[in-house]
Amino acid sequence: MRVLLQRVTRAGVSVGGEVRGSVGPGLMALVGVGPDDTADVARTLADKSVDLRIFRDDDGRTNRSLLDTGGAVLVVSQFTLYGDTRKGRRPSFIHAAPPELAAELVEVFAQAIEARGVTVGRGEFGAEMAVELVNDGPMTIWLDSDA
Repeated sequence: MRVLLQRVTRAGVSVGGEVRGSVGPGLMALVGVGPDDTADVARTLADKSVDLRIFRDDDGRTNRSLLDTGGAVLVVSQFTLYGDTRKGRRPSFIHAAPPELAAELVEVFAQAIEARGVTVGRGEFGAEMAVELVNDGPMTIWLDSDA
């Protein structure tokens, strides 16, 4: 599983001009699922996302977690995180999980974050989405269960 976290002041996702999910300060989590991923992997990365100390404290140092700040998370499925560009000019996505597994595990990831008391907004799995965010910092962190 791959998760691209971006610290945001706000983020939102729309489908066909209709807002499906939005959050204020917190994180945007773009989530890609591989074919061998499991619910345990999704829960582990959700916990890691919530516990990462990537938010500023009163001295401007990154010593606070999402739980410390009371922030929210916008979870958006993103199979393109598994794009392989090593050959040719068109990315291959054969290393991404099948849609049924990916949808299930993206939801497990979101529910695991909610279980920690964090508000979660969601994109719409499989939809053509318009995603907007204001990256705070910028701060972008890559989590990969294979690394």
